[in-house]
Amino acid sequence: MDWWFWPLSLFVFTLIIGVIAPISGVGGGVLFVPLTTAFFPFHPDFIRGAGLIMALTSALSSTPQFTKKGLANIRIIAPIVIVSIVTSILGGLVGLWITSAFPEGKYYITIMLGVVLFVIFAVMLTSKRVEFPEVREVDSLSEKLGLKGAWYEPTLDRVVEYRVTNMKIALPAFAGVGFIAGMFGLGAGWANVPVLNLIMGAPIKVATSTSMMIITVNDAAAAWVYLSRGAILPIIVIPSVVGITIGARIGAKLAVRARPRIVRYIVLGVMLLAAVLDIYKGLAGLGYVPKVF
Repeated sequence: MDWWFWPLSLFVFTLIIGVIAPISGVGGGVLFVPLTTAFFPFHPDFIRGAGLIMALTSALSSTPQFTKKGLANIRIIAPIVIVSIVTSILGGLVGLWITSAFPEGKYYITIMLGVVLFVIFAVMLTSKRVEFPEVREVDSLSEKLGLKGAWYEPTLDRVVEYRVTNMKIALPAFAGVGFIAGMFGLGAGWANVPVLNLIMGAPIKVATSTSMMIITVNDAAAAWVYLSRGAILPIIVIPSVVGITIGARIGAKLAVRARPRIVRYIVLGVMLLAAVLDIYKGLAGLGYVPKVF
């Protein structure tokens, strides 16, 4: 293949991912890393590094607007990122160590990515979103930290006040999510939003907005690990970021007319296929199953 074939293929590939991501409610990074690992001949380290940059770019472009509207709550983020920023860096270091310390390390990472994708698939398939959760009791830690907020909701034409709870449960959950995000280069919105919304009781708009701000901190920390090890290649990152950015703009306009539920199920099916392919590709590389492609 000529050198320009792969950047062009990545651009078209990420453009499609960018279009379907806003319609389905699935983060583009969650699709990019496993699908690129399954279908492209790049080393997993470069794919994971590009995945972090893509998730970071998306989060940075939307977070200022969410903060301006009062939806991204810095009070909630502060204790969370103290833990998750450490685990995201550890995750990046562990992921790069596996691929460098073992001759077959990239195949181990590919198999683990497939397993993690199965978990993500299950979480996204079963979790529900509550627009305005009712928080009856607040734990002592959340009370001391003053984890509450308010924003003007135009659909209700009033200011909505809320408070969150269960910080003691949320901290270890975000620690695990940060580690997974750093290790596999995945955006963490698939896990951040359910934890914020269903466990902590944050309204869904606050949960999604605050999740994007958490990603800006965690993914930035993990991305430096990959950058320092030379695992972020412009020839992979640039067409991917440009493609998903243009696709997301198109997808945002199509989302008004499309049926998100149908598209969401199609995407979940693609995620399931990617999980199977990643596990197969890893096992084939290790010689446990015959290679078909």
